[in-house]
Amino acid sequence: MKIRTLEVDDAAILLKFELQNRAWFEQYVLPRADSVYSREGIAAHIETCLNDYASGTMHPCIILDDDGRIAGRANLKDIDSVERTTEIGYRIAQEYVGKGIATEAVEYLKTLAYGQWHLARLLAFVTVENPASARVLEKCGFVKGRLIPDKSELKSKILDCYQYQHISAV
Repeated sequence: MKIRTLEVDDAAILLKFELQNRAWFEQYVLPRADSVYSREGIAAHIETCLNDYASGTMHPCIILDDDGRIAGRANLKDIDSVERTTEIGYRIAQEYVGKGIATEAVEYLKTLAYGQWHLARLLAFVTVENPASARVLEKCGFVKGRLIPDKSELKSKILDCYQYQHISAV
């Protein structure tokens, strides 16, 4: 596996990844706008991510398997250089679930956040209906915090989330 920053040239493989995993992801996270699922839409999505990266508020990454296919995505988002915080997020393709890729992605995001971005605290939000993601975070040293009622919505159902955090040892 290789994790790297998203690039403009990733449009074709990213669109394929998003299309192949759309139904899988929509079981766990809010669906993306239908417009994303086209060549123009994915190009606009990448442009937005890279603009946010250039402005220092996001670091979008892709996870590639040994054949160069996208196995997942991992991001630092809402980077706040003053407060030195960020929220992490990740999504793993269905065929790669249970192979340690999410754990590898979270560890990569920790290294990126503390090393390149010089942040001090990472946040993650997990719905109460996603214990697998909670286990990944806990395995990576995140501490479960407060329950946030009505934080997320999925398929017209309002869900509570737990806030997790990881604080730099430095």
